[in-house]
Amino acid sequence: MLKNNSLRIVLMTSSLNFALKSEDEQKAIIMQFQNFLNSLDFSVQFFIQSRQLDIRPYIALLESRKKEQTSELMKIQVSEYIEFIKKFTENVNIMTKTFFIIIPYTRSVIEKKKGLLGILKRKKGSRKDELAAFEENRTQLEQRAAIVEQGLSRTGIRVVQLGTEELVELYFKIFNPGEQEKPIVPEKVRA
Repeated sequence: MLKNNSLRIVLMTSSLNFALKSEDEQKAIIMQFQNFLNSLDFSVQFFIQSRQLDIRPYIALLESRKKEQTSELMKIQVSEYIEFIKKFTENVNIMTKTFFIIIPYTRSVIEKKKGLLGILKRKKGSRKDELAAFEENRTQLEQRAAIVEQGLSRTGIRVVQLGTEELVELYFKIFNPGEQEKPIVPEKVRA
């Protein structure tokens, strides 16, 4: 819920490797997506977050697995693999992409005017009326989210609605991008 009492739902979607599809599958996906967009009678916002992939946790995992190896040959192979991954990631910019859809809902102008008159009159039971109006608006927004989810599922894209914890984490990552570049401290050092 925003300060102006409008509502938003944020959906996270899966990706689709379009280039690996056959030409017929590509055409079908395009047609389904076009039909989906044309069926919407409300606005949506598509948001794509691109971040450089942090490979350090994977390297740390490989280092710990190398120490566990009993065979010298396996230790050498794991070391060579670690070096390969390090050099590869230095030369190639590996990105991770996350896809989101934001669905808005704002009360109609008529409802807003009723709300303004309701505030001026302040009759008994207005709190119940506000809660009922909120529930109705939330239901409308959830219906919109269901329409978007259904339309995208026809194209082969999975959709998940983000809850409060996921939204807090998303906003933190958006507004604090440098936090992910902090050095990884192994668990043994932290203790």
